[in-house]
Amino acid sequence: MISDAQYRSAADFLYREARLADEARYAEWLALWTDDGVYWVPATTDPAADPERHLSHVYDNRARIETRVKLLQTGHRYSQEPASLMRRLVSNIEMTAAQAGELTVESNFILAELAVQAKHELHWWAGRTTHRLRPVGGELRMSRKTVVLVNAAEPLPNLAFLI
Repeated sequence: MISDAQYRSAADFLYREARLADEARYAEWLALWTDDGVYWVPATTDPAADPERHLSHVYDNRARIETRVKLLQTGHRYSQEPASLMRRLVSNIEMTAAQAGELTVESNFILAELAVQAKHELHWWAGRTTHRLRPVGGELRMSRKTVVLVNAAEPLPNLAFLI
């Protein structure tokens, strides 16, 4: 049984995670992860996809997540210099499981990205995100984030930011 308090806590976490990514607050965003975190953006919309057997846009363990953040912080991610301006809307939050202290939370999102690096193009990203959250030291942390883009199987523009 999922309590109202669990749902509210998970929803607050999703909103905070989105805001930190949108505002390029990378150190704070990184702190939301567990030590065994996995960040996956499959190159398919197939719900049965397996990152070990299917192509991925992003498939990062915790060390690679840290490297991604360091590149964004140092400005060595030239495709994000200057950083894109972003805002995302998170909706349709559903808690699909709560077991062994871990919550599985799914949501839809729309992300507007103003890519200011060259042409000042507005890109729209939409999809469904699944977060696995677990309490660590009294706070929820992400142990896994899967982002299934609506256009995952299509050629995509630069994905060098946090989606």
